[in-house]
Amino acid sequence: MKKIIKVTLQVCLLVLTALSLFACGGGSEDAEFDKEGNRVVKIMFHVDKSSAEGKAYEKRINAFNLAYKDQKIKASASYVARTTGASQYETDLMNRQQEGTLPDIITFDAPNCASYAKSRLLYKLDDLVPSDVIEDFVSVSRYENSIYGLPIQESSAGFFYNKKIFAEAGIDVSGYTVDNPWTFAEFEDVCRRLKEYQSGHGYSKYAVDMRLDATKDEMGTYLLYSFIYAAGGEFVSSDGYTAIGHFNSTNTANGFSFLKGLVSKGYTGYDIGATDFVTGKIGMYLSSGWTIPELDYKFKEVFPDRNSWGLLPYPKDVTSASATGSWSFGITNNGKSDKTAAKELLLWLTSTESSEAITNATGMIPARKSVNTNYAEGSPEYVLYQQLLKTGKARPATVGYPKFSLVFNQVISELKDGNITDILNSKAQTLQSELDLLKNR
Repeated sequence: MKKIIKVTLQVCLLVLTALSLFACGGGSEDAEFDKEGNRVVKIMFHVDKSSAEGKAYEKRINAFNLAYKDQKIKASASYVARTTGASQYETDLMNRQQEGTLPDIITFDAPNCASYAKSRLLYKLDDLVPSDVIEDFVSVSRYENSIYGLPIQESSAGFFYNKKIFAEAGIDVSGYTVDNPWTFAEFEDVCRRLKEYQSGHGYSKYAVDMRLDATKDEMGTYLLYSFIYAAGGEFVSSDGYTAIGHFNSTNTANGFSFLKGLVSKGYTGYDIGATDFVTGKIGMYLSSGWTIPELDYKFKEVFPDRNSWGLLPYPKDVTSASATGSWSFGITNNGKSDKTAAKELLLWLTSTESSEAITNATGMIPARKSVNTNYAEGSPEYVLYQQLLKTGKARPATVGYPKFSLVFNQVISELKDGNITDILNSKAQTLQSELDLLKNR
């Protein structure tokens, strides 16, 4: 009997010790281990595993697992590609947050930082990332003065153009640079001349693909929002909670009116084929750095080398502005108190080596200043990098960004036949209602 009591007391003592360690956050109580005893760090990417970017991530994950083998830390990656016409990745994130199944690290589009931080999806990085590392980034994702994300790469966009078509049309754009950008009026004049030439020589009836077809996802917002900034417009107040008086201001209307004019004059349209530029049917194409490797390695019949195509900066109006902002890595609030292993993977994937490897695959701009960006003057990479530094202006920082992006794309879809003032007044009210709800939560 005494022996049974003694054993029972020993068992109780062990249980109490375990509970004490759990309550105090004693190391690995909330960690996940595989059958080899490795601490598993789960990460979710927003791209297809078979894409160039997905393959680059996979290589860096494999390298991490090799480097951290002796420390018994292993990364496990999943890939949830954003599909055309639906923000599948963002929807999946929201569902996982509700279900309590978030991975340790996610990739997220930088403009969503405020929304994700306010909803406590993201974990503050202030105490995890050394200050000298933060200083080496071109920018980081912040909300209320705290850091929530480290960028994968930076981005900029511009107008890719077919030099053969431009030469045939007698259009010289060689003088337009980041420091000497074309104006809205000059851009429109090039479109007019290009349309006139193309229509009579078997090319597309449109002069430029403005990606008006991309309004079902974030792409439309990303490529077009800076035209509003260039016209002196804005979308929300500096604190991100007021849309009325900003989204429907006169200058904002001027920016949207410029885009509407390109449609009404037949310079661009909603029915342009997705491959019309790369197959040589249209002279200009608005896109980001990811198009550079496509033109370098594909479509050789139309673009045999870099002498056959060029890249122009965004045009200016009352000021210069260009698209920027890309995807970041963030650690999640997934209930795990020990973020040590997640921090190691985060720093690995945003290191100088990773930044260089990933951008070599994507054609984007490195997020780390320590990566060599000594691009040849006049090269497409040089244009994008200089534009990022000198005229890049981020999409609005607001907790209501998902709703903003939705109403922005609705404006683009409706401006062809609608009245700009009426459209903007209606959308400003819609956005304001969402911001009021979020402010009071």
